[in-house]
Amino acid sequence: MKHSALIVEDNSDIAHLVRLHLQDIGCEVDVAGNGEEGMRRFRARSYDLVILDIMLPGVDGLNVCRTLRTGADYVPILMLTAKSSEVDRVVGLEMGADDYVSKPLSVPELLARVKALFRRTDALKEQASSGSVAETLRQGDLTIDVGKRRVNLGGREVTLTAREFDLLLHFARQPGRVFTRTQLLDRVWGYSHEGYEHTVNSHINRLRAKIESDPAKPRYILTVWGVGYKIADA
Repeated sequence: MKHSALIVEDNSDIAHLVRLHLQDIGCEVDVAGNGEEGMRRFRARSYDLVILDIMLPGVDGLNVCRTLRTGADYVPILMLTAKSSEVDRVVGLEMGADDYVSKPLSVPELLARVKALFRRTDALKEQASSGSVAETLRQGDLTIDVGKRRVNLGGREVTLTAREFDLLLHFARQPGRVFTRTQLLDRVWGYSHEGYEHTVNSHINRLRAKIESDPAKPRYILTVWGVGYKIADA
């Protein structure tokens, strides 16, 4: 399946590098040099992926991300961040970004994350065409509407980032099964790189903060010491 991507990056060298490598994997690519142009291009056509730099002139990447997420159609957003800007990464994820890659860029890592996002959106499209997205899962007071990507906790809707939703869904589909951090990276993120296990920990912590009444004593997402994590048995 041929994919399309929009790169919003003001550094022309980085934009050119990313464009070349995406084209090498058969992707059709447009480039915008600032946030305003990026939003104009996004409104003019549909894309399978947006690669978005946080530090943009004019409208910055965080505001572009927020604007794109107000639309009805879901598109994966991969943010490019400075290696030291952990706060920006967290804010970007909370605003709806799906993933991030730190600068200076590692091309193999970038392509691994891009391919993982394409696989996920392809799977969602396949589910939609087969009608299987009507799936609803329940775990205690938690209700997960798979098709609408919504989570309800005791009658209250819980706002999750795209990755938090995918992580919760992965657990909920296999209650009681224990997953290592490496397995979660492979199956939820779609890639595994040495040293990225902390990414799983941070997402687990944020997910618990949203769905647990007491994150220090979780009822849903449980730690299996020395192994990994699981959701409580249904």
